[in-house]
Amino acid sequence: MHGTSPYPASGAPTIGHVTVVDFSIRPMTAADARTVAAWRYPGEYSFYDADDLAELLNPAEWGYRYFAADEVSPRELAGFVVVKLSNRVAELGLGLRPGLTGRGLGESFVGTCLRFAATTLGAQGCTLAVAAFNQRAITVYVRAGFRKVESYEHVTNGGLHAFIRMARGQIDNPR
Repeated sequence: MHGTSPYPASGAPTIGHVTVVDFSIRPMTAADARTVAAWRYPGEYSFYDADDLAELLNPAEWGYRYFAADEVSPRELAGFVVVKLSNRVAELGLGLRPGLTGRGLGESFVGTCLRFAATTLGAQGCTLAVAAFNQRAITVYVRAGFRKVESYEHVTNGGLHAFIRMARGQIDNPR
């Protein structure tokens, strides 16, 4: 393989048809917040386009609630995690860069976020909410050990939308 890499353009190894990517979590910066705010998701996933820009761009939240997730190689912003910790349970909000969604990276990303919540923030359990239409994310969360605990409706993005709350207990050994 003279001059060619066995890895895809991302630099991550491919096993079968699944690209293996490692992520690292760090405090969000102003540049990260602006980048995330500009992300646009295709089709029905446009529901996840940043709608609370004021909160996202609030530097008081960076490193406390808002964190950036980088691909380890190349070191590039890949997503974000929002954490609200209460009684050692982390309520998570997760977002992966639009170009990385649907490529089999979700389990690695969620696992990294769970390890971060447990080891860095001391979380012993996690909850999250996901739009009910997002079966792709729900599948990833179930594989990561979450279970559905509640269905509810919430007013957001200009309308009433169905959501599913999911929870996971002990996270000392996240998948």
